[in-house]
Amino acid sequence: MRNFYIFFLIGILCSSCKEDVLPKQKAYLSLNYPTVIYKKVVVAKPYSFEVSSNVEIIEQPKFWIQIKYQKLKASIDITYRPIQNNLKELLMESEKLVYKHAVKAEEITTKNFENYDKRVFGSMQEISGNAASQIQFHLTDSTHNFIKGALYFYAKPNYDFILPAVAYIKKDILRLIETLQWVD
Repeated sequence: MRNFYIFFLIGILCSSCKEDVLPKQKAYLSLNYPTVIYKKVVVAKPYSFEVSSNVEIIEQPKFWIQIKYQKLKASIDITYRPIQNNLKELLMESEKLVYKHAVKAEEITTKNFENYDKRVFGSMQEISGNAASQIQFHLTDSTHNFIKGALYFYAKPNYDFILPAVAYIKKDILRLIETLQWVD
């Protein structure tokens, strides 16, 4: 009987020395984005700016364009409207489009832009959460030209999943804003 207790004790000691069983760690998404080289958009529009050489520019009617990110399944849709004593209405319409996403948004932050030398004024709204558009912006010279832009992904919104792509495209949007010039 004594041998039984000794073997039992040795069995307990041997089994208690094993490492704790831990669940597998979640895998992290490994995304590799191409190096960005910017080029000036050459289109017959009343504006010009620089975009990444990794995008496709699709011209639309009414001086509108679509900047497509094929690999990211995303686009920046740019609409142009001439100002005809309606700047206030254009700004209100732009704000309404942003706040349509407030239902799904966790937070909406605004950054204003002013470049008096180039006559470029506007703002960019970042929408965090599972909204249809994560970034929207508008730019104007306040007398003749008004541009509205919005970032869209061709997938069901999942903010955590698309956040790295949003950060990548945000750099391109900031470059677009910084290099925007009105063509008179």
